[in-house]
Amino acid sequence: MTTTQLPVLFLNDLVVLPGMVVPIELDETARAAIDTARSSADDTLLVAPRLEDRYAAYGVVASIVQVGRLAGGEPAAVLRAERRVRIGSGVAGPGTALWVEAHEIEDPDADTDEVRKLAADYKSLVIATLQRRDAWQVIDTVNRVTDPSALADLAGYAPYLDDEHKRQLLETPSVRERLSTLIGWTKDHIAEVEVNDKIAGDVREGMEKSQREFLLRQQLNAIRKELGEDEPEGAQDYRTRVEEADLPEDVRKAALREVGKLERASDQSPESGYIRTWLDVILELPWDTKTVDSTDVAAARAVLDADHHGLEDVKDRIVEYLAIRGRRAQRGLEVVGGRGSGAVLALVGPPGVGKTSLGQSVARALGRKFVRVALGGVRDEAEIRGHRRTYVGALPGRIVRAITEAGSMNPVVLLDEIDKVGSDYRGDPSAALLEVLDPAQNHTFRDHYLEVDLDLSDVVFLATANVLETIPQPLLDRMELVSLDGYTEDDKIAIARGYLLPKQLELAALRSDEVEVTDGALREIAADYTREPGVRQLERLLAKALRKAVTKLSAEQAPETLVITTGNLRDYLGRPRFTPEAHERTSVPGVATGLAVTGMGGDVLFIEANAVEGPAGSNRGGLTLTGQLGDVMKESAQIALSYVRAHAIELGIADPSVLDRQIHIHVPAGAIPKDGPSAGVTMVTALTSMALGRPVRSDVGMTGEVTLNGRVLPIGGVKQKLLAAQRAGLTTVFLPKRNEPDLDDVPADVLSAIDVRLSTDVAELVRQAIEPGSTAGETTLAA
Repeated sequence: MTTTQLPVLFLNDLVVLPGMVVPIELDETARAAIDTARSSADDTLLVAPRLEDRYAAYGVVASIVQVGRLAGGEPAAVLRAERRVRIGSGVAGPGTALWVEAHEIEDPDADTDEVRKLAADYKSLVIATLQRRDAWQVIDTVNRVTDPSALADLAGYAPYLDDEHKRQLLETPSVRERLSTLIGWTKDHIAEVEVNDKIAGDVREGMEKSQREFLLRQQLNAIRKELGEDEPEGAQDYRTRVEEADLPEDVRKAALREVGKLERASDQSPESGYIRTWLDVILELPWDTKTVDSTDVAAARAVLDADHHGLEDVKDRIVEYLAIRGRRAQRGLEVVGGRGSGAVLALVGPPGVGKTSLGQSVARALGRKFVRVALGGVRDEAEIRGHRRTYVGALPGRIVRAITEAGSMNPVVLLDEIDKVGSDYRGDPSAALLEVLDPAQNHTFRDHYLEVDLDLSDVVFLATANVLETIPQPLLDRMELVSLDGYTEDDKIAIARGYLLPKQLELAALRSDEVEVTDGALREIAADYTREPGVRQLERLLAKALRKAVTKLSAEQAPETLVITTGNLRDYLGRPRFTPEAHERTSVPGVATGLAVTGMGGDVLFIEANAVEGPAGSNRGGLTLTGQLGDVMKESAQIALSYVRAHAIELGIADPSVLDRQIHIHVPAGAIPKDGPSAGVTMVTALTSMALGRPVRSDVGMTGEVTLNGRVLPIGGVKQKLLAAQRAGLTTVFLPKRNEPDLDDVPADVLSAIDVRLSTDVAELVRQAIEPGSTAGETTLAA
């Protein structure tokens, strides 16, 4: 190992590796080392880093290239580092500089296959790094370096390595170790650069997008200005609109608070869009707009009578409402700033009786705006109370939207099909309607989207429903119930003549002198072609007949006037769809005709009973029920059979053993679910008829709940059931005695056409309903 003695120069902020050419500023110590090297060491000296805790162990032998001054006039020298040496002990030498021993270093692994492979890997990494900086001249220099040790020492120029990294390289004599270390550092640097480049690219792309959007918006504003279109309103425009609008004080404060948020928000912020939408909804609501009610009771009644036939209960209720409003206005008792005098009515009845169209007539009679809210199938509670503004696409509820659409705070709002409201995991809309339809609460109704009080106390709510059973009891308790039970045959003729036929003539482009429909034809259509409580099917059949008439008038040799009569009705409508079947169905023992109420109105219900002699050893005395019956109806059948078995002698059944067989009770139309207790007396009658072997009278219908002791209890839907009995051609109907007050609601023409018999004892009812025995040998009922 060769040893030389050289003056040493320690550098504070610079680590010099072999192969580097560096300028250094000359202070007093550096000047002494340079002068000594030039005079006594053939222009060579040892350069090493100055360490805080110790003397450096390694340095480089450097030659002095040039001595001069920097651009600022400071003395400086340019040094070229040549080789790495290990620093030994200090020695005495000429001049004022410090002399040390420099021991040459030999690396036996400097030129092995492993080192050459490491050098190739490191060179590719260095070139990749330089390509990112577009340093193509430096790349050429690196490509010309073939010595692995010199390639490793080029890291002294790497800007991503600090002095500590370079000192570590200086103190690593092994080329293999230096290359391995450098490969790891360079890979880490490349990964960091890639991440930084990606972040910088994303930031640059976002800035370019923002700049592009800004430019496009400026161009869009310029285009709108040229076209004369309005520009989007700014926060100041909203403040002006809110201050000028006639808003309640609490609403004004809330709106101004949101305007303040809008002024502080950026135009590109999503929050500003939500605030603008909310302010638009608030400003569109007619907070101080109300229509003036018409207080002319006679004129209002005339409007209702002109639009609808019958429906006296609803008409009377609306007229009473108007009369009270007019009287309060005359006496200066109108409510100001508190609860208004709105109304909440529930119109319940079968389809086609005019519930929905009645809402428009009520609005015309009151002189109010009309808006319809369809509730059928609504399952989301937010549909009524609105969504929270935190949701994307949030909207106010249907009630608020209805008020906005009406343009006044006291419209007539028709809540259509309120019995079809459902509930699921999104909430129960009917529960949200409790506040809307409560006159004691709806003057401070709060929508989730608005979050301000909305006064609904002046709104007239009309809710329509087909059945009461599906309406929750708390909701039903908040509404005034008005039943629309259907039309009699005479009502249908009057409606067809006064309303439906003129409408269909106009739709078919016909004059009244071109096609004439006789009253007999209308009566036959209502009786034999339709079996409904309303008039929708009647209107469809009239439209069908008029279409046939138009076709005939268009043909050659057609008469100038066509007359549709009972004689040629089949040519227009085909054969009748319904014929009286009670006589045929009850011609055998064990069949009785009951009356029921469904969502489609009243209907007749045939109940059949039979006794089956089961095989030997089978279960005797059992009961089989078919016809898709509900639990209550099944219990009624059990009660009826128990009563007939217990009172067989009283009922005149000579052979009670027939009731010990397997009894089968069937209610036809098995595809339709049936339930309720009102078929109790009908089941008792059918079982007794089967046991006696005598049929039930074909003109008799009955309804009523029965007890184990034979008492007949009251039921509901008396009017609808009597209307169904009239449509079915029944002339005698048995009703519970306690339902006698309900007959006041039945039209007089129905009561005159049907013999209504009131009963309290089912045995007496059965005695009158079953055909008497014709011979002395037949069983007769006990007196």
